[in-house]
Formats: sequence, structure tokens, C-alpha cells
Amino acid sequence: SYFGDKSSCVENASTLNFTSSSSVRGLNSVCVGKTPLSSSRSVCRSRTPLMGYSVTSSSAVSAHSVASVIVAVVEGRGLARGEVGMASIDLKNPEVILSQFADNTTYAKVITKLKILTPLEIIMSNTACDVGNATKLFNLITEHFKNVTFTTVQRKYFNETKGLEYIEQLCASEFSTVFMEVQSKYYCLAAAAALLKYVEFIQNSVYAPKSLKVRFQGSEKTAMIDSSSAQNLELVINNRDSRNGHTLFGVLNYTKTPGGSRRLRSNILEPLVDAETINTRLDCVQELLQDEELFFGLQAVISKFLDTEQLLSVLVQIPKQDTVKAAESKITNLIYLKHTLELVEPLKAALRSCNTPLLKAYYSSLEDTRFGIILEKITTVINDDTRYTKGCLSMRTQKCYAVKPNINEFLDIARRTYTEIVDDIAGMITQLAEKYNLPMKTSFSSARGFFIQMNVDCSTLPNGQLPSEFTKITKMKNTYSFTSADLIKMNERCQESLREIYHMTYLIVCKLLNEIYEHIHCLYKLSDIVSMLDMLLSFAHACTLSDYVRPEFTDTLAIKQGWHPILEKIAMEKPVSNNTYLTEGNNFVIITGPNMSGKSTYLKQIALCQIMAQIGSYVPAEYCSFRIAEQIFTRIGMDDDIETNASTFMKEMKEITYIIQNANDKSLVIIDELGRGTSAEEGIGICYAVCEYLLNLKAFTLFATHFLELCHIDALYPNVENYHFEVQHVRSSAGNKEKIAYTYTLSKGCTEEKNYGLKAAEVSSLPSSVILDAKEITDHIAKQILHRQKSTPEMMKQRAVYHLAMRLVQTARNSRLDPDSLRIYLKGLKKKYEASCPAPRQNDEQE
Repeated sequence: SYFGDKSSCVENASTLNFTSSSSVRGLNSVCVGKTPLSSSRSVCRSRTPLMGYSVTSSSAVSAHSVASVIVAVVEGRGLARGEVGMASIDLKNPEVILSQFADNTTYAKVITKLKILTPLEIIMSNTACDVGNATKLFNLITEHFKNVTFTTVQRKYFNETKGLEYIEQLCASEFSTVFMEVQSKYYCLAAAAALLKYVEFIQNSVYAPKSLKVRFQGSEKTAMIDSSSAQNLELVINNRDSRNGHTLFGVLNYTKTPGGSRRLRSNILEPLVDAETINTRLDCVQELLQDEELFFGLQAVISKFLDTEQLLSVLVQIPKQDTVKAAESKITNLIYLKHTLELVEPLKAALRSCNTPLLKAYYSSLEDTRFGIILEKITTVINDDTRYTKGCLSMRTQKCYAVKPNINEFLDIARRTYTEIVDDIAGMITQLAEKYNLPMKTSFSSARGFFIQMNVDCSTLPNGQLPSEFTKITKMKNTYSFTSADLIKMNERCQESLREIYHMTYLIVCKLLNEIYEHIHCLYKLSDIVSMLDMLLSFAHACTLSDYVRPEFTDTLAIKQGWHPILEKIAMEKPVSNNTYLTEGNNFVIITGPNMSGKSTYLKQIALCQIMAQIGSYVPAEYCSFRIAEQIFTRIGMDDDIETNASTFMKEMKEITYIIQNANDKSLVIIDELGRGTSAEEGIGICYAVCEYLLNLKAFTLFATHFLELCHIDALYPNVENYHFEVQHVRSSAGNKEKIAYTYTLSKGCTEEKNYGLKAAEVSSLPSSVILDAKEITDHIAKQILHRQKSTPEMMKQRAVYHLAMRLVQTARNSRLDPDSLRIYLKGLKKKYEASCPAPRQNDEQE
């Protein structure tokens, strides 16, 4: 059996039995007899020797063409419940990512990680999803990933010992330090065991020994953005149209390679939390912006790279069966490999004069002698002029003549035969054109092979039809495509000749690949360099199109004249800019203003700027500094979504509960329109309680609300600041009615638009007597509230002292001022403090 043989991972998959008898009982809907990756319109997916049962929906079929990640998830039992292990591999990238972490009852980390991975398939133990006794984790995952295929295998295959053996066999020597990280991480090792065996089964191939990149990825090196926040902020998917590029990813994505695009996406969803690493990236972006020759030189080379990760993935797989398709694939990939290695020297040349440490490190990495060794071995067998080309016929020709002549006599004969057939086809079509006096030409497609094509008006044809010897006629406008019986036979001869060529070329290529496998791990390094450079170039490109600035990292969130990066791309003119300022001493901002005044847009803008800074991008502002956020939480309402019912209220409560359970003093919390799904009294009460809880956490919080009563919380908490969006009242020329003009400008203090509900009523058809009564009642209630919440002189003085103390602490920590400038700044602080204190009464003066 596979688990008993440590020396080999290659054996007949049909001898395995992953089907769980316990999972079969009670499952009447299980389907039988399809392959592991087949899709079905039914609710369940088919049983195979490898799986217990699988579930998918019909919409998953279209997703499969994009998604390519398979993830195994396993949770501890008993006292270890909540400890989760994950292992994932992208079928287009030979990298196994292992994770293990403790999660709480919401399983927020698991769901977030899976959302980022966007899996094609999720593998879990059959014990996690027994009918009637499914675990909470299984229920939550299936609820969040309705369009993903689920496969169950017996729990015994989640075996940590076998997982470690697998990693020892398959992990490339350069990444062997991962052993030290994962030896005691039993759950991620168990997930790896089930994952790797399952992937070999569905791929019908094994990974070559010492060929995979294996890394352990904890959850402490990146900021956590939950899936709801990612959706609210439209980080990678537009909420109105998923095909629309109006997202943060769309704003920053000027990448030239698939690897760069993938890297950008994963960074946006998981920003960095290490300021040193971020600043290293920012140094690179700054150099790229300052050195045009470096920028354009690198961009020109990077754009020529193919999908290096996917190339690596297929190179390190060994097919279990030699087929024509497998042979053709290997030949193609060797040509791609040659193309990729030939770009190493131009990439080095582009980096030669760089100055920043990261770019210098990349230059040094490219001096690895293995790149030259592999290319030299390839060029002893493969023709120098063999290269990657576009067009299926051109690429077919490259594959046919890839191997140099005089290496295999039979291959040379087969190629001459192929050439003769192709020449005969061209000659036959020329004769047919002369015979019928028609402008026929030879065309080719991978599906049809060689066929005849011509542009002609049907009225010029005899009886408006082609001669009878032509078949399979298709017509699009005035373009005819067709073939003949003789041409079909010649295509068959051509295919037979090709099969011989591919088979003999494949044997030579396999021998060559065996010689270069020991050196191939340098390509992991190259892949990493290309994707990172591509992403950094993309950041620099985005800066050239907008006036972005380099962010700083301090203990303050300060943005001078910042604007919304996505809105800038949509709007005809540049959005209105606004300031933002949060510190440890002023960490809670309450924002008020009428509907449509700009509150939600402003809140999203702050979160997007924070994420841009933490991935190493410049930011849309005149100046900005950020405190590193370890978590970013958003609860964003929509001004045009006024619906308030039990379901929206419950959704609000779930989101707020999640924030409260997971936020800490290093979080950025953004809440918009909380409490609109219930009565005003309850809404105010819930908002007040949530505000007090978050105030105690010391998280940086921006809280937008229509409940103006919350503005008075600053009387009790000196670290609360009130801001509002200004509006102007414009009298229409047609009559005496007022209209509100939105300025989208943020100003200090509470909004003066306290009764915009009444103003809306005034322009409606309500009777004037009703509106007058409403105004009187509103004024009466407002006076009562104001009387209860009025600040005393003592409270105002305490607040001024608090703000002064916080500014002095901040100055002591961060000031770079010279003594004279510092003296002027401190005098200014003193004046501000004196102005904030209430004027002393006569008795106080005497004292």
C-alpha cells in the first residue's frame, strides 16, 4: 500500500479505497460512476474510489475553468477542537502551502483564508460531515462556499506521519527548512497527506522527488480582512457587476504576467503587517518612479515572461501513462522553459544599475549558475531558433523541429515525411484553386487541422454553391471554410506522422529533463522574482496615472487631502479630497451628515488607503502616515438601501458580533449606519453600547451614524472627535423651496443638518399642519436631550488636559524637530490648550 512504502509515491490509484462506509449510510442522494473532476447538474457529485461523497452546484461548472486550487481542511477533536490544519496546492503552481492556527467559534480565520484561496475543491474528513452529526466547521464552510466541490475521505488518510514523509520525499532542498516549522504541526501535516495523495489521483501523475516548494504560512505575518469586509470594500470583485474592473485590484492591476496578477490579488486580500518589509517595497517603487530607464527596461522584459508557476507545475509532474497528449505537453513546456531561461540575462541587464536593497538582491539571485547550466543542457539538444510563438500552426512547427537534426535518425525521417505531407496539402489546394478558378488558400486550426478558406461573394459561384466535392462547409459573411475527402485523408496521414514525431521527441525530452531536474529549483526563485517585480512595476505604473504619495508608518493615521482611488477612475473629475486624523489620544471619530453626503464613500476611502499602504503601494493623498493595522473590519451601510427588517437587523448583529469578538488595539474598525434595522430607541442604545466597547479596546474606529444623540458621547470620552459632511442650502429659481447641495467636504463638529427628515417632508405633499406638529415635537425632544448631556466647565477642562497630554506624548515619541521649531510647536500647543479651556469664574480666579 502507499502508506506502507516510504520509498515511492507511484502506484496504481485503483488499489486505494478512500470511500467511507460510515459516510454511505443514510446518503440516498449519492451518485455513482463518474471521474473525480466530472461536473454534474445534480445536487451531489459522483462517487469515485477516492472519495466518500461530494457536493457541487451547477454554477460550479463555470467556476472550474478559473479556479485551480485544492484545499484539505482538518480540525482537532475533543480538547483540540478549534485547532485547524490546512494544506493547499494550486494545480497551476507546484507550491504546497501549509497552515495551522487556533480559531474561535466563528471560524473567521478559516473562512477568510479559504475566501482568499478561492478553491476549486475542498477536501474534508468523512467524520466532519456525517449526516445528522456534521461539525460546525463543516456547516460553516459549506454555507460560505456553495459553489465549491466538497470531497470527503476517510479520517485515517489525514495522517500526520505520512504527511511528514510526503514532504520529505517531495520538498525541494532549498525549502527544506520548512521541516523545522511543521514537525510539531500535526494538523497541517495530516491535511497535507490527504491532499497530495488526492491530487496525484485526479492528475493521474506524480510529482517528481524533491520538486515541490513547501512553505508554512502562519496567520501572524499578514493583516486579516474578513470576507465580508473584502466584499464591502470591493477589493477584488465589484458588487454590482463581477466582470467590472472598478475594484481596488482593478485600480492597481497593470501587471504583465499571470503570476504578478495572482500576487497582487493575494496581497490586497492579505496586506503585510511588517513596516520594514513594506518600506523595502516602497523603496523599490520610489526608484522605479525616479529612474525611467529602469522602469521601462524592466517592464519590457517582464512582459515577455509566460506563466512561470504553471510551467514549473507541469515540469515537475511525471505522467503515469505515456500518451500523445502528455508527450506534446512536455515538448511544449520544454520550449517554454527555454524561452523563460533566455530572459534571465535581459532581466539581469535591466537590474544591473539598480540601487535599492531588494532589487540588488534580485540581481544577485539571478546570478545563480544553474540558469546557465539548464540552458546549456537544453541547447545541446534543442535548436537555437526554437522559441515560443503565437499561433497554433507556428507552435506545432516549433514542436516538430525542436530537437536538433542527427540526434535520432528515425526522428529525422519522420520529420521529412511530415514536411512532404504538408507540402502536398498546399500543392493540392493550389491545384483545386486553379481547377475551379476560385481564390482558395490553406488554413489551419488545432480542432480541424488543415482546411480550405476563401473570401468570395456567393453570387459569383455557379448556382451560388461550392462544387460538390467539398464538404463540412461553413460560411460567415463572405468567408467560406470547407474541406474535401482527399484533404481529410491527408490530415489523417499528417496526424499519424505527428504522433511518431512527438513520441520520439518526447523520449529525447524526457532524457533531457531527467538531466536538468536537479537544477530546476532555481526556477522557483525566478518565479518569485518575476511576480514581485511585476507587482512593484504595477504600483509604479498606477502612480504615474494619479498623484499618489509615499506613505509613512507611525503610531498615527494621518491623511492630508486624501481621495477615493476607485471613485477617481469612475468619476469624470477628481473626487473631493478630505483629511483624516486618528491617534492613540483621538482614536474614535463619529461622522454625521445627511444621506448621500459622502459618509460611506469616505469610510471606504480610509480602508482602501490603509490597504494600499500596507501592500507597498503609494496612496491617493498629498501626505499620509498610517499605523499598521493587524485587522481591518468594515460594516458598511448603503445610502440607497433603506430597507429595514428583521433579516437586515440580524445581519448587522452578526457583523458587529464578529468585530467585537476579533478586534483589538491594533485594529482599524469602520462602521456605517449601525442600528437602522430596528427602532430608533433600540438603535441608539445598541450604537452607544458598541461605541463604549470599542472605545475601551483603543482600536482606531470611524463610526458614521444618523443618530445625532451619539455625538454627545464626546462629553464622557475625551478620545472621541465629531466630524460631519457639510451641505449647502440652495433656493431654487423656480420657487421658494430649498434644495440641498452636497459639498462632500468633511468638517469638525456635529452636523447642523439635524432635521433632514423634516426637510424631506416639507418638499413632499404632507399637510402643513402635520409638518408643524412634527417640528414642535422634535424641538421639545432635542431640548430635553441637550439639557441632559450638556458638558460642564470641569468636563471641558479635563478634555483639554487629556488632549494636551496626548499631544505631548506623541511629540516625545515621534518628533524630528530642531530645538527652535520644537519650542514654537510647544507654544502653539499651549495656546490651543488655553483656548480649549472654559473661561474661569471669578471665584476660581481668586483661588
